[in-house]
Amino acid sequence: MALSSHSPHTVLTTAQSSTHSAPKLLHSHSSPTTFSFPTKPITQQHALSLSTTSVDTDKWRTNVSFFPTFLNKKAKDPKPIKEELLEAIAPLDRGADATPEDQQRIDQIARKLEAVNPTKNPLKSDLLNGKWELIYTTSRSILQTQRPKFLRSRTNFQAINADTLRAQNMESWPFFNQVTADLTPLNARKVAVKFDFFKIAGLIPIKAPGRAHGELEITYLDEELRVSRGDKGNLFILKMVDPSYRVPI
Repeated sequence: MALSSHSPHTVLTTAQSSTHSAPKLLHSHSSPTTFSFPTKPITQQHALSLSTTSVDTDKWRTNVSFFPTFLNKKAKDPKPIKEELLEAIAPLDRGADATPEDQQRIDQIARKLEAVNPTKNPLKSDLLNGKWELIYTTSRSILQTQRPKFLRSRTNFQAINADTLRAQNMESWPFFNQVTADLTPLNARKVAVKFDFFKIAGLIPIKAPGRAHGELEITYLDEELRVSRGDKGNLFILKMVDPSYRVPI
């Protein structure tokens, strides 16, 4: 490549000597001044290579921008995590047959599900209303593992009215016990629970003692599944069975 001028006749070259690599200044009186730089001719193959590299770079940039978005959408999909959770708890008799290793695994899957919770303010959501069936818990007092199996409750339900802040726990055969409670919001997803009346065999109401209270945090909620954690560290996983059910006032 050369840049020409018609001022003093000087040629700048990059000819190298045996001892110096700096450019030499040569004088000439017969030709116009020319600044000469060593260049390599750009061949057709080289030009094609540069063009291909540019296209490949654009493709790479497109892929880089695409994959995080794709992976992010996949990571926020709770469905496969719910399926994994339900499959893991299915053989555990609501948690009564769970080993410490089982409990740890269930807790890890539940935390993955909690991380993609679609309902950020569950206490204000209509999805909370209705009757829920307990399908897994770590609470030994609910599972009654100290009793023979034929004396344990077969099914446990919990109903919540989000608008009136009332809750009800129900046992099935053989005892049919019930307890109702008032809920006091502590934040967008945690409530203080104060039990007011127990019903023995579903018939005889008994006023709950003052110490009958606790806290419950709703950590995952959708139209099918609810995950909650108690103030004593217990985990509760429930499935919706009747969204139209209302807790008696």
